[in-house]
Amino acid sequence: MDSAAGQILYPLHHCKTVHLVRHAQGVHNVEGEKNHDAYLSNDLFDAHLTPLGWNQVDNLRKHVKGHGLSRSVELVVVSPLLRTMQTAVGVFGGEIYSDGINEPPLMIESVGSSDHPAVSSLNCPPFIAKELCREQMGLHPCDKRRSISEYRNMFPAIDFSLVETDEDTLWTPEREKKEDVAARGLKFLEWLSTRKEKEIAVVTHSSFLFNTLSAFGNDCHPNIKSEICKHFANCELRSMVIIDRGVIGSNESTTNYPGKIPRGPDLPSESAD
Repeated sequence: MDSAAGQILYPLHHCKTVHLVRHAQGVHNVEGEKNHDAYLSNDLFDAHLTPLGWNQVDNLRKHVKGHGLSRSVELVVVSPLLRTMQTAVGVFGGEIYSDGINEPPLMIESVGSSDHPAVSSLNCPPFIAKELCREQMGLHPCDKRRSISEYRNMFPAIDFSLVETDEDTLWTPEREKKEDVAARGLKFLEWLSTRKEKEIAVVTHSSFLFNTLSAFGNDCHPNIKSEICKHFANCELRSMVIIDRGVIGSNESTTNYPGKIPRGPDLPSESAD
């Protein structure tokens, strides 16, 4: 119930902690800052990270480890594009992969015109690709994905089972409308609410985040609205809570305790008086 002071009290098991991450700097970001028309270039198809982008990934990884998020995150959901998967694996993945490990790597070496070593899938949360959190689609070749068959070779331990088609059937020569991006984002958040995991990292894109989050915070203090909706910098992480007010998910509490064990007299104090 909302209070006069503006707080809201809600059962914990109807909430999820979500760590939203925008990918690190990609080659399209660099070229687009020089000339916005560069986003139309086929040379930027499925843009990969720059060397500076990989440095941003390393710094966010240190932050995530230093604050214990690498231990508490139960699932990493990632947009199936090269720059987001590189970022996700670099930040939340295991250590450098070496020969002799039985489990497949999260990422093989030198993916996306980089000299980055392979990344292990050991001692890290599972990774799953979800097309609902892709960037605003259409027109820009940098936002068009490769075939899932290619990605499986590059990222062997990422789960692509929720991607319905091998080829990219969602990207079109026409730019996706912002309201359609927002609707897709809300559908994505509904899907997150159905997941059993309580702490999830999502690695996605600037326009997707901005258009999705702009639907929230209208009943809050303006400072909260601004904090929710402002644009993400490259490799920025923001931790938020999803409150499932519509009971979309059906998770039961793992921390609530029923009481009266063992049973016995339990009159409220006012009844005793």
